[in-house]
Amino acid sequence: MYKTLICVLIAIIGISNASNVAKGSSYNIKHITSSLPSSNVRLDLCPTCIDIADRSINVLLELILDTGILGSCSALCQALGDKTKSAILATVCDLVCDVVGIDEFIKLIDKADIDPIWYCEIAKMCPVNDNGDAKITKFSITPPTGKKGTTFVVDLTFVSMNGTGTGEIAIDIHAPDHMPLGDSFLWEAKKAGTYTERISVKAEPNPRCDPTQEPCEEWLPGTYNVTVQICNGECGSHHPHSSIYDTAKGSFELTK
Repeated sequence: MYKTLICVLIAIIGISNASNVAKGSSYNIKHITSSLPSSNVRLDLCPTCIDIADRSINVLLELILDTGILGSCSALCQALGDKTKSAILATVCDLVCDVVGIDEFIKLIDKADIDPIWYCEIAKMCPVNDNGDAKITKFSITPPTGKKGTTFVVDLTFVSMNGTGTGEIAIDIHAPDHMPLGDSFLWEAKKAGTYTERISVKAEPNPRCDPTQEPCEEWLPGTYNVTVQICNGECGSHHPHSSIYDTAKGSFELTK
């Protein structure tokens, strides 16, 4: 009964916050628009759970390293709830841990071998569709060339015949200076249909990046090769319910 009430609370929170939940956090790369929310499946629950998972996994790892192996799901997840002061995080943790078992759960956390989408699929808060599909039918990057400071727009249209599972859209950019650039965005399970997505890439240095602390992209003149993937589950994950639906590639040119 307690877990049921918490799940209802998660749903209520999700309804009010779903449109604000986004996985991507890059300064230069933004998910501008996506298909209408009405096409999604269980919009109210899944993105909220993904946010919960993102907040839980690192704390769980700290608890395992600091306190050693805890003997039961309830003990570990209660410790998570106590540390974060969140009964919701504890309950979702308990739901996932009960399914895989405490030993396997600790092993997955310890090896950093668990991703938020799979975590929430185990908790049955994100829909699974292993028969889903998505085919990119249109892909463009505009403008094709521009100076530093230009915002390039990546547009794609895709068609699904069988609907999709919960996944993500990932973008990777190979820059002339070989600095890794990229981000990914939660992509909720969808019904069969035609959908559009738009991602912006602002070609200017991140003012929050401190070159004395980390490498910073300078956006030098040259060709920037762009790869976009639509995935079932997290792109690159080896867990169940994970695969790459389709990939599109293009490029843009930065001039002096």
